[in-house]
Amino acid sequence: MLNPSAVLYGPHDVRIEDRPVPKPAPNQVLVEIAAVGICGSDVHYYEHGRIGGYVVHDPMIIGHESAGTVVDVGDGVDRNRIGELVALEPGVPCRTCTQCLWGRYNLCPRVVFFATPPVDGSISHYVAIEAAFAHSAPSGLTAEEAAMAEPVSVGIWAARKSAVTAGDRVLITGAGPIGLLAGQVARALGADTPLITDVSDFRLARARDLGLRTALAGTLLEEEFDVLLECSGAAAALTGGMRALAPAGRVALVGMGADTVTLDVALVQGRELSVTGVFRYANTYPLALQLISSGAVNVTDVITHRFALQDTERALTIGQTDRSSLKAMVYTATAPSRS
Repeated sequence: MLNPSAVLYGPHDVRIEDRPVPKPAPNQVLVEIAAVGICGSDVHYYEHGRIGGYVVHDPMIIGHESAGTVVDVGDGVDRNRIGELVALEPGVPCRTCTQCLWGRYNLCPRVVFFATPPVDGSISHYVAIEAAFAHSAPSGLTAEEAAMAEPVSVGIWAARKSAVTAGDRVLITGAGPIGLLAGQVARALGADTPLITDVSDFRLARARDLGLRTALAGTLLEEEFDVLLECSGAAAALTGGMRALAPAGRVALVGMGADTVTLDVALVQGRELSVTGVFRYANTYPLALQLISSGAVNVTDVITHRFALQDTERALTIGQTDRSSLKAMVYTATAPSRS
């Protein structure tokens, strides 16, 4: 079998190469990948060849938001899983360290995460992964919908970290893919008509299409909120959003932007605000797939562009050339139905 893969050699250097087909080890499944979403981290690696201390020293297959069909299994895995459509949770933790034993396996220091140097990702025809992290997709889901369980999981984790519950007034700053999905997750969990802000008219229009309230970023918000999900990475959005919080409000830092921001300590102390970081997710995939399957979270309308594997570089750069882009999807085995 051939295994064409999108391999990143360094900044602005992606090559389509044939890689060996992996053999599933004990407790692993071999998945024929069908669809992979492009994440901001993929774009960052493409642009800079690194994220913080993670540097692309050696060629690395890119991509981590993926789904496909189980075509083989290793020892210890039920062969009845062959033929299942699965969503691949891209981070496999050690499951023995303190963080894992506390259930915070997203913080495992030995996690093996797709497309994080030196680990290969999933824009490839075939990928092997531990069976427990290949989540069965509900009946009726498409591969691209199942692949979106990854960014939906980020929204779920942000909601959990900020304790979103029924009746909460939720503000989301940044109407990119994560913000649009996080807003829908908050609504599904019972939030009171979440409001999302952005500077892009296109993104705000898409948010309204998804049933979210909208406001132009930078405008004065004449209402209070219980929760801020900061998904833009913009320092001004964080500052303005925190000022709109009610006493005992909660803040989740989701978007990656400036490394440092100025924090209004008097505001945090005077209103007893709680601020938390969001790093990936843990134990979210079953709920993510359920929310997508039920229609509570619409992922299809967040996907704006579709590409074949050989056009992976276009998928990585479409955000720079098309202002109407949100989520690009790469089809690894078949031609995309539309782009």
